[in-house]
Amino acid sequence: MSNTLFIADLHLSADRPDITAAFMRFMRDKACSADALYVLGDLFEAWIGDDDHNPFTAEIKQAFKHLTDSGIPCYFIHGNRDFLIGKRFAKETGVQLLPEAQLIDLYGEPVLIMHGDSLCTRDLEYMAFRKKSRGWWWPRLMLALPLSKRRQIAENGRRKSQQNYQDKPQEIMDVTPSEVTRVMREYKVNTLIHGHTHRPDIHHFDLDGHPAKRVVLGDWYSQSSLLRVTPEGMNLEYGALDP
Repeated sequence: MSNTLFIADLHLSADRPDITAAFMRFMRDKACSADALYVLGDLFEAWIGDDDHNPFTAEIKQAFKHLTDSGIPCYFIHGNRDFLIGKRFAKETGVQLLPEAQLIDLYGEPVLIMHGDSLCTRDLEYMAFRKKSRGWWWPRLMLALPLSKRRQIAENGRRKSQQNYQDKPQEIMDVTPSEVTRVMREYKVNTLIHGHTHRPDIHHFDLDGHPAKRVVLGDWYSQSSLLRVTPEGMNLEYGALDP
C-alpha cells in the first residue's frame, strides 16, 4: 500500500536508549515499506557538528544508510536542535537536506512541510536566537570551536530550553495563528505539516473560504507519534516506544 511517513522531534540521544530502540524498530518495521520518509527536524537532542564521530551517531547514520540504499528516499528539514547537520551527514546517510520550508506533492496535493519553530513568533527571545543561529557567521563560529566546547554549549542550551519550557506561558511557545495563515497563503497551500510544538493534532479551519488543515507531529519523549499519509488520507499514529 502506498504510504509516506513523517516524523519529528525524536530528540535522539545516548541518554535515552529506549527512544533509540524505538527508532530502530520504526526504521526496520515501518519506514522500510514507505514510499518516502520525511524527518521534520529535531532528530537529535543536540547535534554539535558532522565531525562528532561516536558509536551512538554511527548507529543512527547506519540505519538511514540502510534505508536509502534500499531505494527509499529520505528527506530532512533542520530543527532548532540539529541545525548544524550538514553535507557530510547527508553524504554518509543518503538523506537529502531540504530548506526550512518545502513545498511537496503528496499524492497529487500540494503540501507545505517545515519544522515549525519559525511559526512561534510570539516567543521573542527564541526568535532572536533563531535569527542569530541561522545566520552565516554563528554556525561557522560554533563549528570552529573544539568538540568539547561545543558539547558544553549544547548542554547549557538544553538546560536553558528545559527551564524556558517550564517558565514560559504555553501560548507563547505555540504557533501564532496569523503566521500560519500568512505562510500558507504565501505557498498557496491548504495543508501544512510541521513539528516542534510537541502537540500532535490535525487542526481543521477555514482559509480564505476553503477548508484547510494544519497537521502537528508529536515528540518521541513519550508519545512517539508519526504521520502516515496515503492516497486516501492521513492519520496520526502513536506508540512507537512500545516494544
